[in-house]
Amino acid sequence: MRLKNKTALVTGAGQGIGRAIAESFAHEGCSVWATNRSLGSLENMDVNERIQTLQLDVTDINSVAQAIQTIGPVDILVNCAGYVSNGSILDCSQSELERSLDINLWGAFNVTRACLPAMIQNQHGSIINIASVISSIAAASERFAYGTTKGALIGFTKSVALDYITQGIRCNAICPGTILTPGMEARVKASADPDAAFSELAGRHKMGRLGTVSEVVEAALYLAGDNSAFMSGQTMIIDGGMTL
Repeated sequence: MRLKNKTALVTGAGQGIGRAIAESFAHEGCSVWATNRSLGSLENMDVNERIQTLQLDVTDINSVAQAIQTIGPVDILVNCAGYVSNGSILDCSQSELERSLDINLWGAFNVTRACLPAMIQNQHGSIINIASVISSIAAASERFAYGTTKGALIGFTKSVALDYITQGIRCNAICPGTILTPGMEARVKASADPDAAFSELAGRHKMGRLGTVSEVVEAALYLAGDNSAFMSGQTMIIDGGMTL
């Protein structure tokens, strides 16, 4: 019960990392608001008495304001809503870059700004941004918009951490390598040669495999709890040796 008596808001909780974080937080005693742009993807999550579901479009400032009014103050915010865009800079249209910015950066901006005042008032809060090792840390081919926006999210993390470090608020980023999620599996299966695509992805990592959702969840549990109270502004890299 590492998160007993705490309240968390998790965005992008419909599947993959976000859903696993929400469910694991609840298992550890936390009251969780699991949110997603599509309410249907949150189906059956609220069978757990510690999880409440709510529709939230992180790119819509009015949707964010209404959600925070319903949720109230939170101890933990997990900005997990994200979007993966493929292609190099020459493949990337202005609208595609704007969409990546809207979800990967502006989404975190909107929700963090909405949650921060109550955290400041309570002199307590942990903000966890799900960034990526594909960012300011490292690059991957055909990931221009994704890497650009996740790199910006790391800068966002460090700035928020510094500005509010004396007010009991911590802000850290989890930077995974390639994680085997339903979304990742769907993209691989949609490729021309799924087996080759999977092998190429696994081969990026020195450990020769993809990461698991549970490995990212453990990092989120640590950053959300009081055991990481001396840690802020950091990038927790979980990449199977990808950047070695």
